[in-house]
Amino acid sequence: MVLRQMQVGPMAVFAYLVGDEETGEGLAVDPASRADDIVAEAEKYGISIKYIVNTHGHSDHTGGNADMKSRTGAKIIIHEDDALMLGAASPVMLLMCHAKQSPIADRTVRDGDCINVGSISLRVIHVPGHTPGGIALYVPGYVITGDTLFVEAVGRTDLPGGSWEVMRDSIRSRLFVLPDETVVLPGHNYGREERSTIGNEKRNNPFLQE
Repeated sequence: MVLRQMQVGPMAVFAYLVGDEETGEGLAVDPASRADDIVAEAEKYGISIKYIVNTHGHSDHTGGNADMKSRTGAKIIIHEDDALMLGAASPVMLLMCHAKQSPIADRTVRDGDCINVGSISLRVIHVPGHTPGGIALYVPGYVITGDTLFVEAVGRTDLPGGSWEVMRDSIRSRLFVLPDETVVLPGHNYGREERSTIGNEKRNNPFLQE
């Protein structure tokens, strides 16, 4: 499995490339910008990007969808509860995020759905709280957490549709049940490290202690 973490965009967004080298199929998670760089990285491994997956609908994560779709023809996937956010970002938000308006979704997903590229299957975990349709993507050993769980921090909940109580419950009941050794791959480079583990977050995340 190819799994690459790439910092893109002006807000330290982490995009992810996931691919199956045997079949050459792959996907890009939250390609906020620098579509050409992400595609070039995929080509190094012989990967063709089949899907664009957004962990949620905020423009700092979806602002590169248009360029990536134009460059690759990939289908855009997002949770059904955030789908209306695509194609509807305000001009002010786009300007703040140095983003382009995203095309609408080609496919929506729900909790428990799987997104497959070659032999790799990523399970969708619905983690509302940052947004109503926030998702994490789990493949044994790794979980891409978007703006729900950072390295020893959590996403903000003061934007429309956000709720601290809902997000805290999402993390505890949906992410903290994963194996402790699962590598946490966050949506922004906001921590002291670029990645963490579920076990570390249980022990050391100050926002999630009893």
